[in-house]
Amino acid sequence: MGKNSEVLKHKVKAVIFDLDGTLVDSEPNYSKADDVLFEEYGIPALSEDMKKKYVGIGTLEMMEDVKKIYGMNESIDILVAKKNKYYLEIAKKNTIVFPEMYRFLQLLKENNYLLAIASGSSSEIIDIILAITNLREYFDVIVSADEVEKGKPAPDVFWEAAKRLGVPFKNCLVMEDSVHGVEAAKRASMYCMALPYMMEEPFDDSFLMADLLFKQGISEFRSEDAMEWLRKNS
Repeated sequence: MGKNSEVLKHKVKAVIFDLDGTLVDSEPNYSKADDVLFEEYGIPALSEDMKKKYVGIGTLEMMEDVKKIYGMNESIDILVAKKNKYYLEIAKKNTIVFPEMYRFLQLLKENNYLLAIASGSSSEIIDIILAITNLREYFDVIVSADEVEKGKPAPDVFWEAAKRLGVPFKNCLVMEDSVHGVEAAKRASMYCMALPYMMEEPFDDSFLMADLLFKQGISEFRSEDAMEWLRKNS
């Protein structure tokens, strides 16, 4: 079991999932899409540190940053559209659902929790990935950061998911893999279970804000343990 497992003050009634890196192993696909895009514009491939910087950041925010760093003349809309196109070409052939997270979804559904997706990806990409992986039926609500004013680490996307579910913020648990996502969840006044992706100790302070932290990420996560923790807080 991860760090920080004390009993929570409020009952958990809904679970809100990040998609990329939390539910599906999509980060390698995004990395390949970045490589294709950057090669097209004569930009060097991202270093590991740069890749870590963008984990949990929406495509729009990432492209805005890359455009600024490299002084690209292309419009943001075109850059985002190209990256999404390259990503989908790769993702349609190679998107894996983390087995333990899939089992956790099943357990949550069996126990009548309300479920939502709140992702930095576009609505189109979310819909396609959920269709590819046959996960759509599990979720009551799906929200893209494109539908709110600000993406993570702002709390907007989690607030919107909770509003659509009809559940108070304090009764929501967020599943996240990125420091930006954990920060957004806590700023949203929600509980958070964190599974760091591409991160090693010492962790950023924002990760330490999580109510339950699996330091080894998805490799340490066990659906039955997570469910036991939830039962104590529901």
